[in-house]
Amino acid sequence: MLEGLPPNCASHGLRLVCDQTSARAIADLVVETFDPAETAATAFEEPDEKSWAVEVYFGDPPDEAQIRALIEAAAGPEAAAAAQFFEISQKDWVGASLEGLRPVRAGRFLVHGSHDRGRVRSSDIGIEIEAALAFGTGHHGTTLGCLLTLAEICKQRRPQNVLDVGTGTGVLAIAAARLLRQPIACGDIDPVAVETAGVNARFNGVGDLVRPVVAVGVRHPALAPARYDLIFANILAKPLRLLAPKIAAVAAPVAELVLSGLLARDVPGVLSAYRAQGFSLAKRRDIDGWATLLLRSGGAAPRPDWRLPDDEDDD
Repeated sequence: MLEGLPPNCASHGLRLVCDQTSARAIADLVVETFDPAETAATAFEEPDEKSWAVEVYFGDPPDEAQIRALIEAAAGPEAAAAAQFFEISQKDWVGASLEGLRPVRAGRFLVHGSHDRGRVRSSDIGIEIEAALAFGTGHHGTTLGCLLTLAEICKQRRPQNVLDVGTGTGVLAIAAARLLRQPIACGDIDPVAVETAGVNARFNGVGDLVRPVVAVGVRHPALAPARYDLIFANILAKPLRLLAPKIAAVAAPVAELVLSGLLARDVPGVLSAYRAQGFSLAKRRDIDGWATLLLRSGGAAPRPDWRLPDDEDDD
C-alpha cells in the first residue's frame, strides 16, 4: 500500500497528475479498499512544485472500471478520466515511480538518488538509495516519520542495541548505522527486500554493520537472542498488533519503539496492543495522513516474560 510494504513484483500500474488534495484522497481510498499485499499507492509532489501525482501498483491486472469509479468518488469524473494505466512486467517499477523525486531531508539525514549526490552537505548524513524491487526510499510519510524520530532520539541519547523489523530497502537500519557507527540488526519477510537492503548497506559503507536476514517478525537466530533498547517497525497495522508480544520479548527493560505504517484509524488498536505489553505513547507524528508512534516501556500493564518456542510459527 506504500513504500516499505508489498507488492514487490507489481505487474500493472496507474498514474494520475492532479492537485495535492485529490492525490492524497485517491491514495488513501485505494489503501483502504484493496488488500495491501496486492496493491500499493503513493502520492507525491511533482518536480514543478505545483502539481501532485498519485501512483498505484497492482500485483494482478486491475479492473479499470472499478478503479476509475474509486477515483471519481475521491476526486471527481475529470480525475477518473485522466488516470493512465500501464503494464510493468517485472521492470524496476519503483524506479518508474521515483523519477524526478527530490532528496528527502530528515534532520541530518538526506536520502537521495545518485543524481543528487551533489546536494549532500558536509554536515549531512547522506543515504543514497536507488529505486529497486523493494520499498523504502524515504519519500513516504511513514519512512520520513521514522527518520525524524531516529534523529530526535539520538539527540537525547545513544541507543546501544537497535533492531529494524521489516527493513525494506534498509533505509532506517542504514541511517542508524551511519549515525551510531555500530551494528544494526534488521530483517524482512521478503527475500527481495533483504537482498536490496544488503546491497544498499554495502553501497553506503555500512555493509559490515547492516546484515539483513530473511525473518518473519523477529523469528531468526540473528535477531531473537538480543535485547534491544530501540526497535523500529514500519509495517502494516495488523502485523504490528500481532507482533506486539514478540517485539516486547526482544525489547530491553528500558526501551523505545518506533512504529509506523499507520493510518489515523489504526492508531488506537496498535496502542492498545502495545500498552498490554507495558509500553506507553511518548510522541505521535503525523505526515501526509500517516502516523509514526514513539512508545516507551512503562505502560499500564507489566510486560510478560514471553518466549517464542522453537517450533512455533508466527501468524
